[in-house]
Amino acid sequence: MTTILFIEQVLNGLGYGFMLFLLAAGLTLVFGIMDVMNLAHGSLFMAGAYVAAHVHSRTGSFVMGVLAALAVVLVAALLLEVFLVRRLYGRDHLAQVLATFGVILVADDAVKLIWGAAPIMASAPAALSGPVELLPGLMYPSYRLLILATGVLVALGLYGLVNHTRVGMLVRAGASNRRMAEFMGVRVGQVFSMVFLLGAALAALAGALMGPLTAVQIGMGEEILIPSLVVLVIGGIGSVRGAFVAALVVGMVDTIGRAFLPLLLRSFLSPALVSDLAPAIAGLATYALMAGVLAFKPAGLFPARG
Repeated sequence: MTTILFIEQVLNGLGYGFMLFLLAAGLTLVFGIMDVMNLAHGSLFMAGAYVAAHVHSRTGSFVMGVLAALAVVLVAALLLEVFLVRRLYGRDHLAQVLATFGVILVADDAVKLIWGAAPIMASAPAALSGPVELLPGLMYPSYRLLILATGVLVALGLYGLVNHTRVGMLVRAGASNRRMAEFMGVRVGQVFSMVFLLGAALAALAGALMGPLTAVQIGMGEEILIPSLVVLVIGGIGSVRGAFVAALVVGMVDTIGRAFLPLLLRSFLSPALVSDLAPAIAGLATYALMAGVLAFKPAGLFPARG
């Protein structure tokens, strides 16, 4: 293992962590503030990836693809919130899970109807298709640096919004005691709608940025939803800071494990056994991490109401 390889994998882990944060931040806002378990959040991520890839391929503009993804997903999220999610406020979590799981099935079939069942290979913008020399001998894809920068900016923006603006104060008030906030004149319903749309926008942005790094395909939302829920639990439900820290930790553990665990196991196991065993152990590492955190802090690292 060389120093260059280690630094590359650390940067890859940070990039994956930031993508998880974009998705988990929306989840933790919706679940922690609105008390709605929205499994359809992954479908919004998938929709953002498909729309961005389609518009980029047609127009040649990556920025146009991202903006189109945000616009389409926001409209879809608005319809979802008006016609379904509002009816789930105050309902038990089982009803929320069943209702939003139905949305996943509908979304997958809708994507199959519009774009077909075959995966779409999205491309990065031409200006960011080449590598950048960060250190002597360390060439790193410039598009992945864009993802890192976007994750940092979104994290700072969310922190400022939730903790240092009047909107954030209203959000926290509605989450802490909805009835009291309504008595004080806060239109909690509108605040919750804004939170839901903000979460949808983050999911769309994550999908649009993730498309060039992986195949855009049906079911990609469900695949990314599971580690996002792990991030939600580790960080603490309703905590943006917790989602940020947990996403980076999970991203690093997953990436470092998949990159270096095979090298470690090959020193005393056969290559055939390593090829089967290493991915399984690396996949279980994040769940072991979640179990370890919950054993000592059942409410997560940074519980919103700790």
